[in-house]
Amino acid sequence: MKFPSREIVERVRREYPAGTRVELVRMEDVQAPPIGTKGTVTGVDDTASVMVAWDNGSHLHVIYGEDEARKIEEDD
Repeated sequence: MKFPSREIVERVRREYPAGTRVELVRMEDVQAPPIGTKGTVTGVDDTASVMVAWDNGSHLHVIYGEDEARKIEEDD
């Protein structure tokens, strides 16, 4: 796996600050929460993966370049 550049990591951190609400769109993991699960961003690691506390109790990261989540507003 090629690690993203520092610029990409910083861009993802600006886009997904802690507290941002997200909804899972795609995740290729047998333990993935169901598509549509919502959660709260807790941070972004040094590989640009978004760390999420999913509402169902899971804590799997959204892996940069592999998985997908979208930002949501609280009323979505």
